[in-house]
Amino acid sequence: MQQLIDKIQIHIPFIMLYESYLDRFIKQRINPEIGLSSDALENYSFTDFNYIAEQLHERGLRITLHAPFMDLSPGSPDPAIRALTRHRFEQVLKLVPIFKPITVVCHTGYDWKRYWPMRDFWIENSLKIWSWLGAGIRGEGSQLILENVYEHDPDDILILFESLENQNVGFCLDIAHQTVFSRSSLVKWIESLGPYLRQLHLHDNCGERDDHMALGSGNINFPKLFKLLKNSNNEFPIITLEPHKEEDLWPSLEYLKKVWPW
Repeated sequence: MQQLIDKIQIHIPFIMLYESYLDRFIKQRINPEIGLSSDALENYSFTDFNYIAEQLHERGLRITLHAPFMDLSPGSPDPAIRALTRHRFEQVLKLVPIFKPITVVCHTGYDWKRYWPMRDFWIENSLKIWSWLGAGIRGEGSQLILENVYEHDPDDILILFESLENQNVGFCLDIAHQTVFSRSSLVKWIESLGPYLRQLHLHDNCGERDDHMALGSGNINFPKLFKLLKNSNNEFPIITLEPHKEEDLWPSLEYLKKVWPW
């Protein structure tokens, strides 16, 4: 099991890691994807962040970061919302030299229900923020990764990756989000965005809600996903488990061990 754990990331909110879980991550040698919520950015100091980073680096653990996303919209038509979004990302960018993450994951923020009448305007606004952030993260030796959430089709966001190739911006496929929110097949997602795929977020659901269940406890066909990726001949992606409950972690690892494709 440890051989598998060494290969993947486990999502953990910074506040939980700082307050309760650091010793367990260190003892079990778990590589964290650290979630930076607005609460964490507002209420914890550089000293707090630096302490966690030093503890993880000293043990040789690999770090990825997940930027805040709640109520943020990089393509919003409201300049005040865009300003707040940029402010949160500025806070994250200041932490990149401390954590030295391999990647920094952000939600694209595109929601077809809200933005389809102004998609081109949303894309134009969004690219300004992603171009700036991608360049800043790349300058620190890391990589900006954009994750699907509410998109109906990969074409909704393909232009982002095509336009951001100079910043080396990659794609994070969240298979559970694709299952619940997408109207396009998994095959199309991988065919369209496969060349940009750098990370996977794995959790399960029954196709109705974004439940973040343990792998194997819902309806998602993970062997099909792995087979498609293996046949695509694309770069090996970082795999991140995103359990929302501690009791879902070990069943997810046991399931992943059985279907591990590489």
